[in-house]
Amino acid sequence: MLERDGAADPAAGTAFVVDALAPLFRLLGDPSRLSIVFVCLHEAVCVSEIARATGLSPSLVSHHLRLLRGARVVRGVRRGKQIFYTAADDHVRRMIDDMREHVVECPQDE
Repeated sequence: MLERDGAADPAAGTAFVVDALAPLFRLLGDPSRLSIVFVCLHEAVCVSEIARATGLSPSLVSHHLRLLRGARVVRGVRRGKQIFYTAADDHVRRMIDDMREHVVECPQDE
């Protein structure tokens, strides 16, 4: 962190973080991808289960999962011939759960 007047500058590194977060939020801004993350949030599920839960085709689910894996939002674990996907870590779970609570508890017209 850069220092200003002998104190740590809280804005130092902000541009780096913003540049790293913006593509992640764009990725999660797609309703189909966000729906996939919701399905994978608290349990490991396979592509066919995700497709059934979201109403998307398995090939489209696979495409979105590739992007979500690349961004470290979900991770896959192979069990036999299938791969089961879940949220990559507790950071992702908390972020999505917190934002879900936020939109549910906050009136839209404030």
